[in-house]
Amino acid sequence: MADTPVVPAATQRARVRVPLCFGDGYRVDADLVTFHGLADGEEHLAVVLGEPAGPDAVPLVRLHSECLTGDVFGSARCDCGPQLREAVERIAEHGGVLLYLRQEGRGIGLYNKLDAYALQDEGLDTYEANAALGLPEDDRDYTAAAQMLRALGIDRLDLLSNNPDKAAQLRALGIDVRDRVPTGVFTTSHNVRYLRAKVLQTQHTLPLAELAAPPLRAAAAPRR
Repeated sequence: MADTPVVPAATQRARVRVPLCFGDGYRVDADLVTFHGLADGEEHLAVVLGEPAGPDAVPLVRLHSECLTGDVFGSARCDCGPQLREAVERIAEHGGVLLYLRQEGRGIGLYNKLDAYALQDEGLDTYEANAALGLPEDDRDYTAAAQMLRALGIDRLDLLSNNPDKAAQLRALGIDVRDRVPTGVFTTSHNVRYLRAKVLQTQHTLPLAELAAPPLRAAAAPRR
């Protein structure tokens, strides 16, 4: 077994109570926590929700990568906004934390993500579009997430995620992921191909592999 990498400790920087209110009227109070010493230098945020059932309760945790288009503008091309909304309520009911990670577009950034959208409009799937731009299919690293969890005193958790890579990376970083809990499935006519690609390409646990994808247009030539 490979040795667990040595990850420098992060510390809590500030903690502030904030009332959250979503567009559908759901409201909940959360503690927002910022950090010193995160490995990638980004301004990631922990959203602490609910109360643990007891001293031995295992918190429910979601690693949610920032999605400006989905989280803020309600884009139907992905399922990020509904997943965020669902996660806040489920974690608040159970007790745990949502880590809001500044990793737009699976780590490639907002502008590159929109460039990839343009290629998807020409027929490529989300992973093919990244490759055509000379970018990795998923450039996210969860070292900072492991630091944040330890700074919050969490080293054992249930992970709210359909993505096996998140659990694998956390385990490799020494976090005990007891169970991976699937999220809901939020399909629209605009995101079925995107979700199906995640099932087929990166083994996300979504029951979409048998769904027919919308017809593809001819794929565009890779950009030079």
